[in-house]
Amino acid sequence: MDVSSVTVGLPVSDLVRAIGWYERALELGGPDLEPADDVVELQVGPSWLQLGQEPTARSGAEVVVRLGVPDAAGERERLLGLGIAAGPLEHVEGVVDYFTFSDPDGNRLSIYSMPDGPAEAR
Repeated sequence: MDVSSVTVGLPVSDLVRAIGWYERALELGGPDLEPADDVVELQVGPSWLQLGQEPTARSGAEVVVRLGVPDAAGERERLLGLGIAAGPLEHVEGVVDYFTFSDPDGNRLSIYSMPDGPAEAR
């Protein structure tokens, strides 16, 4: 399999609110694509985040969108400064630093950085 792109789809209850939240939280511009009614796509590094306005009730399985950055601690402080609640920074010696947070609809996200090199190399 020669995968050339990855898109993660998340349900949101209010598309306009979600777009604004993701633009602030992930420091993005406006939507890059609007492939269908009530659906937008935002490019996040080498991947895509698809937000679709639909029911957000959970079926039991929970997905976590994990994003690698050079400095997880710095990103956590930036999010807290925006008023976005973030969990504690967890440190696994020699392995990873990470924290989790949620969007307004309860979709879980995690930011991580690797101590031995850039996250994109992993």
